Amino acid sequence: MSAVERDLLELAAIPAPTGEEAARADWLERRLQAAPGTRTRDDAGNVVWRLGGATPRLAVLAHIDTVFGADVPHAPRSEDGWLHGPGIGDNSAAVAVALNVVEALAAEPWAAGLALVFTTGEEGLGNLRGALHACAELRPGAVIALEGQGLESVGVDAVGSVRARLTVTGPGGHSWWARGRPSALHGLVELLHGVLRGRDRAIAVNVGSISGGGAINAIATRAQATIEARSLEEGALDWFAARLTGLRVEDGLALEVEPLGRRPAGRLDRRHPLLEAVRAVRAELGLPDTLSDGSTDANAAVAHGIPALALGCTRGADMHLPSERIEAASIELGARQLDAVIRRVLS
Repeated sequence: MSAVERDLLELAAIPAPTGEEAARADWLERRLQAAPGTRTRDDAGNVVWRLGGATPRLAVLAHIDTVFGADVPHAPRSEDGWLHGPGIGDNSAAVAVALNVVEALAAEPWAAGLALVFTTGEEGLGNLRGALHACAELRPGAVIALEGQGLESVGVDAVGSVRARLTVTGPGGHSWWARGRPSALHGLVELLHGVLRGRDRAIAVNVGSISGGGAINAIATRAQATIEARSLEEGALDWFAARLTGLRVEDGLALEVEPLGRRPAGRLDRRHPLLEAVRAVRAELGLPDTLSDGSTDANAAVAHGIPALALGCTRGADMHLPSERIEAASIELGARQLDAVIRRVLS
């Protein structure tokens, strides 16, 4: 078993739901205790490893949080050429690959232009907390967001999002004797129906959850829904956010719109030297020249005007499921890709 695989399995055994990444950050600090350069834990909980003191020319970001709670068994294993376990690819593989690749390059004189940041808050409602903080503090010349799966493509378009919770309240009452009073649940359903019908074509809108009401013969006094819009266009996201603030319900009901987060959208210029370097490396390694989109730590760099893309480092399946798995043989190829890209960008 390779050093990368050993690190990967050890890290994947530590639960790290978004907002509770400290145990993994502690493991990383112990693992890097003898490494060159400087290591700090910043205000967002990121572990920041800098190989030089000046503004980094390139920052590699690998998030350490997962979508799984601590109640989910974390017992990663190697079996039949695959590594299995919740979060094994997303994003333990990226963390282990980045750690070992940068460790091997750290003695190179040009490596002083590199920073490796193990970020918090990438998943769910973490709203890219760690990556946004790191990009604001470091101001690197370019960013690579390293993801544990997705070796077959390069993420060049950042899918942005607007998220909110809608809460409707009303007086309630008996379904017969108080008939005619407005229902919070009916009002919410009508509201969502209007939002879904009138959306901009550049936007994908999803209602993630609906709750509320009580007895079958009681008019609902409260109802809630979470809603998300995604787009590649910042203007479309602005339009959707404005639409949410302009929503209204019928007389007798009250509406609260609670923002839950926003991720910026953007595209990397197809002629940018960072992408040219990545495409050249992938051609040398026989990897496909496939460009894709997604929502990753690269979005945070876009928000700060920093050129960024996302790279995967293994082939896998069942991302965000407890049955997640990655192909062990693909780890070495992902590590070679990252090593060659860093060398081409910095040396």
